Amino acid sequence: MYASHPDATTQARLHELAKAEAIRLRNQAVDDFWRGADAVFHRSLKTGQAAVERSAARLKARLARHVHSRSGV
Repeated sequence: MYASHPDATTQARLHELAKAEAIRLRNQAVDDFWRGADAVFHRSLKTGQAAVERSAARLKARLARHVHSRSGV
């Protein structure tokens, strides 16, 4: 083993600080990623819901026209 040296101690301390900062930044990046993914997911749900509602309204109107045309014959 190497004898403890002030420069080695300082270097080890800086290394530990760098590792801690890397972990913090990684956790922040993961949180940002999932927050963005969640926002995209919810936006797609809203967009999908609107499309479903439009389709249902079109189907309802078409069925109403069909019933009306059948009753007029």
